[in-house]
Amino acid sequence: MNDAQTFNVLFLCTGNSARSVMAEAMMNAMAGSRFKAFSAGSHPTGSINPFALELLRKNRIATEGLRSKSWDEFAAAGAPALHFVFTVCDSAAGEVCPLWPGQPITAHWGVEDPAALQGSDDDKRRAFFKAYSLLQNRIQLFLNLPLLKLDRVALKRRLEEIGKR
Repeated sequence: MNDAQTFNVLFLCTGNSARSVMAEAMMNAMAGSRFKAFSAGSHPTGSINPFALELLRKNRIATEGLRSKSWDEFAAAGAPALHFVFTVCDSAAGEVCPLWPGQPITAHWGVEDPAALQGSDDDKRRAFFKAYSLLQNRIQLFLNLPLLKLDRVALKRRLEEIGKR
C-alpha cells in the first residue's frame, strides 16, 4: 500500500439489496478519491430495497448506478484488485467466498438485516436508520485508520474490532 493508491473495498451481503449497498454508497460519499467502494451478494435479489434508496437520498448520498449484483463479478478476470472485503451480514460471513483478486484483508462487520423486519413502514424506516448509522460509524472509524502505518496483522485486528462496535 502506498500514499497515492486508491483502495478498493467490497461490501458483501447475501441479497445485496440493503446493507451492503448502503455501505458502498456511504463509503464512496465519505472517502473521496482515497477509496472506491463496491458491493455484491452471494445470492443477489436483483433490486435495491426502496427503504435503502429512500434513506440514502434523504442523506444526500448518490444512488445512481447502484444495483444488486453477484459477487462473481468481483472474482472474474478483469475485476478490480480488492484491498478490503467486509461481510455485513452473518449468512454471507459463513459462506465460502470466491478467491478475490489482490489478496484483500477481510473482516466481518455484521449488521442486523433491516429488510427482514416485519412491521409498519415507520418500523422499517427505523430499522434501516439503525443499520445505516452503524455502518456509517464503522466506515468513519475505518477511514480514520492509519492504513500505511499498520502491518497486515495489526490492520486485520483493527478491522475486526471495528466490526464489534
